[in-house]
Amino acid sequence: MAKLGAKLLSATFGVAIALGAQSAWAQTAIKFTLDWKFEGPAAAFMLAKKNGYFEAEGLDVTIDSGNGSVGAITRVASGAYDIGMADINSTIEFNAANPDLAMKAMFMIYDRPPFSLFVLKSSGITKPEDLIGKKLGAPVFDASRKLFPAFAQATGLKLDDVTWESMDPPLREPMLLRGDVDAIAGHYFTSVLNLKAQGVGLEDLTALKYADYGMDFYGNGLIASPAMMENNPEALRGFLRAVVKGWRDTVADPQAAIVALQEADPLIDPAIELERLNMVITDNILTPDVLENGMGPIKTDRMAKAIEQVSLAFGIANPPTVGDIFTDIYLPGAEDRKLK
Repeated sequence: MAKLGAKLLSATFGVAIALGAQSAWAQTAIKFTLDWKFEGPAAAFMLAKKNGYFEAEGLDVTIDSGNGSVGAITRVASGAYDIGMADINSTIEFNAANPDLAMKAMFMIYDRPPFSLFVLKSSGITKPEDLIGKKLGAPVFDASRKLFPAFAQATGLKLDDVTWESMDPPLREPMLLRGDVDAIAGHYFTSVLNLKAQGVGLEDLTALKYADYGMDFYGNGLIASPAMMENNPEALRGFLRAVVKGWRDTVADPQAAIVALQEADPLIDPAIELERLNMVITDNILTPDVLENGMGPIKTDRMAKAIEQVSLAFGIANPPTVGDIFTDIYLPGAEDRKLK
């Protein structure tokens, strides 16, 4: 009996080891690039990883910080990364310039875009036409700057009504405060908090949000390489299910998400990133459409209008169709997309 028990025990361990190895082999490696640094908006992805949602989908996900949407698009297009978070409008521009490397978005993160212009109230600028003759500043790759031609068209401005000053991102807000520029372009949740850190509160600012001037754009979404879409559709579906769970947990407990973010980057200021994350949740994530239809999908007519405006801004002669830019075949089901 002892020998029989030993054999059974050995067989059991053998099966367990085999199953463990099979589980490890089944993990699909995915390299995911953020659009920017490890800041508040990245916390939901870190929380999804910390809570094991990617692993439960059979995915071994590596999450790296980014250096802007254009950089994220280039990383995915080159094959260095499988999935990226990027501004969908920048993706439209990239595809027009690089038709052989064209990519599609598969999931919308920012249902309401954060594109904005900022001025100090002391400047007396309160509306778009007050920008005529003024100097605006932003990095050359900034999405709000790149989309300014569409903002100008929507508000009756001409492109030569303003001049642009280029600078590195850390200099954007200081140059506004020094008076080197009259206005800056940037994401709302970025520039507001950068200015706050330098002693400038909302009461001292006027923010011209593009979404308030007839620019019903979408913002950042998730793109995947054509190879990933063709060869690993189930991995993409699992990735998106995990992402929704991460955002659902983040909406329920933003502080827990910031803890996960700080574990990825101990140098962050948790108080500032919590404030930034709450701004993103309120302004860009929990829109009426998302509360009704869940996170991820788009409305075809809204996207078609955005493509028209973006194509005008970027001088795209043959605008793409909605189907050229976005696919919904990897989206989780309606209930699995709910954030609340």
